[in-house]
Amino acid sequence: MPLPPLSHETDRVRLHTSPEINKRIDADIDWTIQHYTGASPEEITQRIDELDREWDIERALETNASTVALLSLVLSRLHSRKWMWLSTGVAAFLLQHALQGWCPPISVFRRLGIRTQGEIDREKYSLKVLRGDFEKLA
Repeated sequence: MPLPPLSHETDRVRLHTSPEINKRIDADIDWTIQHYTGASPEEITQRIDELDREWDIERALETNASTVALLSLVLSRLHSRKWMWLSTGVAAFLLQHALQGWCPPISVFRRLGIRTQGEIDREKYSLKVLRGDFEKLA
């Protein structure tokens, strides 16, 4: 049984992502859960460990932005101060993301399948249910 999609009200990145991309990401999560239904606890644990190492969209954006900003600083020092405009653009994108939950690189990252932390957690906790982690709570 497919899980309900994540709430748009709690995830600004999903709100600003095209419905087709959100559906594809949700379908991938549903497929993974179906794939691991009936798998051994060891196999499920291995997948959960992979999810713990997966970079979410925020980490990818922050890493990308800081790399471009540092590169801009180096280029401005070695070649021309005009390269500082690149750092300005990066700062503007980060501000836009902080205020709106979206900036142009997010669209590219989402098309590449980079997920939000909520999407990663959805898969992780579904796998934990399959593994039986919450049976003692009942």
